[in-house]
Amino acid sequence: MNIILLGPPGAGKGTQAKFLEDRFRIIQLSTGDMLRAAVASGSALGQQAKAIMNAGKLVSDSLVIQMISERIDQPDCQNGFILDGFPRTVPQAEALDRMLADKGLRLDHVIEMKVDDEALVDRITGRYSCAKCGAGYHDLFQIPKVAGCCDSCGGTAFKRRADDNAETVKTRLAQYHAQTAPILPYYQDRGILKAVDGMAAIDDVTRQLEALLAA
Repeated sequence: MNIILLGPPGAGKGTQAKFLEDRFRIIQLSTGDMLRAAVASGSALGQQAKAIMNAGKLVSDSLVIQMISERIDQPDCQNGFILDGFPRTVPQAEALDRMLADKGLRLDHVIEMKVDDEALVDRITGRYSCAKCGAGYHDLFQIPKVAGCCDSCGGTAFKRRADDNAETVKTRLAQYHAQTAPILPYYQDRGILKAVDGMAAIDDVTRQLEALLAA
């Protein structure tokens, strides 16, 4: 089962992708993680990407597609994959389709997590994580059971992302609507676009996804 999760920053794509990994035994693929891994490995592809980034340039769509292509050829992707954060544009979506077709593969589901922009600003600006293990929390929605102590590892140091502020979040949302949202009609026309209510509680979103994929 090959899936794309779409939605603006803070929609909960990463959280739900972890559920899908465990439930359907498919692999979550983050292009950012793959890029860092390729650079760290010292592979030819990684060296090429490193040179581009060191020059202050953006990695090309063709290089990202090549990176995804190599990753899904690995044995742990034999049951399928979840793409989170890619594609972001129609040309990327078209290139992804061509690459998959060359392998005799296709996308089974493209799922949009629908959310409200203003609520997203509150959701993102309130999140933080354990500095030791990375467990995620939120000022309002997910507070540690014991104040100042991580539920997962007992750590007492926490951190917030520097870009999790209202101004930056609004800029990222504007970029999403301008660049990524136009790919929704692309997948709608192919009949594989579905949607879930991303504003629901985490467990409710999970149940929506499970019902959608089991249908």
